[in-house]
Amino acid sequence: MSITESDVKERPACTTTSLSNYRWSDPPDENKWADCVHCGMCLESCPTYELTGQEQHSPRGRVHLIKSVAEGKLQVNEQFMDPVFACLDCRACTTACPADVDVGGLIEEARGQIRQAMPLTGYKKAVSKLFLESLFPHQQRMNALGRLLKFYQKSGMQKVVRKSGLLKVMPDHLADMERILPDIKEPVRKKYKGEKVINAKGETKHEVALLTGCVMDVMFSDINEATINVLTRNGNDVVIPETQTCCGALHVHAGEREMGRNLAKQNIEAFKDAEKIIVNAAGCGCMMKEYAELFREEPEWQAKAQDFSAKVEDISKYLHDTGYEKPQAEMKTRITYHDACHLAHGQGVREEPRNLLLDIPGVKMVHMPDAERCCGSAGIYNLTNPEMAGEVLKSKMKNVPEEVEMISMGNPGCMLQMAMGVQKYGRNQKVVHTVQLLDWAYQKEDELRGERDGIKRSQNK
Repeated sequence: MSITESDVKERPACTTTSLSNYRWSDPPDENKWADCVHCGMCLESCPTYELTGQEQHSPRGRVHLIKSVAEGKLQVNEQFMDPVFACLDCRACTTACPADVDVGGLIEEARGQIRQAMPLTGYKKAVSKLFLESLFPHQQRMNALGRLLKFYQKSGMQKVVRKSGLLKVMPDHLADMERILPDIKEPVRKKYKGEKVINAKGETKHEVALLTGCVMDVMFSDINEATINVLTRNGNDVVIPETQTCCGALHVHAGEREMGRNLAKQNIEAFKDAEKIIVNAAGCGCMMKEYAELFREEPEWQAKAQDFSAKVEDISKYLHDTGYEKPQAEMKTRITYHDACHLAHGQGVREEPRNLLLDIPGVKMVHMPDAERCCGSAGIYNLTNPEMAGEVLKSKMKNVPEEVEMISMGNPGCMLQMAMGVQKYGRNQKVVHTVQLLDWAYQKEDELRGERDGIKRSQNK
C-alpha cells in the first residue's frame, strides 16, 4: 500500500451542532475540553505563555478559544489561527493538568480545521507540498536528498559555502541549521535491503520490527545502526518492513490530517505481522501510539490502529522492560539528560533512558534543571516559528550544566535543536542519542576483549 495524490480526498462535512464554526469532519473532540476548569495549573508549564505572558498563548487560553469556535462564538480566522499554530504541542500542560486535559490532541484537531478553512497559498503552500507530500512519504526521494547532502559535504562545497560568506545572506535560523548538519551516512534501509531478518548475536529471544523513519534514516542513520546493534546484541532478531513510510507526525502537527491518516494506514499494513514495533524517535513513537485518534470516524481503521499502537515501544523502554546486557567497559564521561517532550509527556518514558545511561560504568549523570522543558524543536516549529523557537532554546540552554561533556536525549529533532544551541552559545558539549552511548559502550567492551584475547594468544605461542 502506498500513498498517492488520489488518496487525499475531501472528507464529509462536520457533524457537530449547527452552532459550531467547525465546518469539516474530524473537529476538536468535546470530550477533550470538557474537564478543563481554567484553574491555571498549566500556566507555568507552557513555554509560549512564559515568554509572552498572553492568555491566548497559554494552554487554558487555547482550550477556551477552541471551545468558543465549537460554540459559535468565534470564527476560524487569523485571530484563532495564530495562537493555535504558535503552540509547541509539547504536551507539558497535560502533564501539569490535574484533569489530564489533552490539549495537544485539541491543538492538532483544531489545526486540521484551520488548514481546511484557510488553505496555505503561494510560497508557504509550495514549501509544504514539497516536504510533506512530495518528499517525506517517499523513501527513494529522501535517499536522493541524502545523496545530495552527502555530496555537498564530501565534495568540498560545504567548506566553500562556509568560507564564502554565503551563510550570512541566509535567514539566521537556516544558516544555524546548516552549521550543525550531521554527517550523512548510508541509510540502514539501503544497507540491509533484501535481508528479511537481521539475526540476533547469539540466542534469539524476541523478534522485533524497526521503524527507520524518513528524516531519521537520512540524517541520523548512525542512530538507526546503533539501535540495530543494541537490539541484536540483546537477543533480538530485527525486521525492517520494506513498505513502511513516514509516521505522519509532521503532517498532523501541520494540520494535514488526511495525509497523516493515509500514512498511518500504510504503516498499519506494513507492520501488521510484527509482535513489537521499536522506535528510536520520540515524536514518531508518540504519533504512532496515537494513530487511533485519527480514525474517530472510521471504526474499522480505529480498531486496527489501536492494535497497532499497542505494539509500539520506544527503544529505551523496550530494553528496560525486556532486560539487557549491562556493559562492562568504562566510559568516563559526565552527561546530562534532556527529556524529549513526546517521550516524557507524550509517552510517559522518563526513568528508563536514565537507567540505561547509569548502567554504563564510568558515566556520571549531572541533573539538568527543568529537563522536561521543551527545547523549541517541536517537529518543524523551529522552521515555521524561528523567533519563538529561538527564545525557547535560549531558555533551555541556560539549564544545561556547563561541566558536562555530553547531552543525551531520545529524539532527532531535539538533537538538531540542542546542537544548534551548543553552537550558538559557544558551548562544547556533544549531543548524542541515548542508544548511541549504549552501543559505544558495547563496542569498547568488544575492543578490550579482543585486545585481551590477542595478548593471551601471543603469550601462549
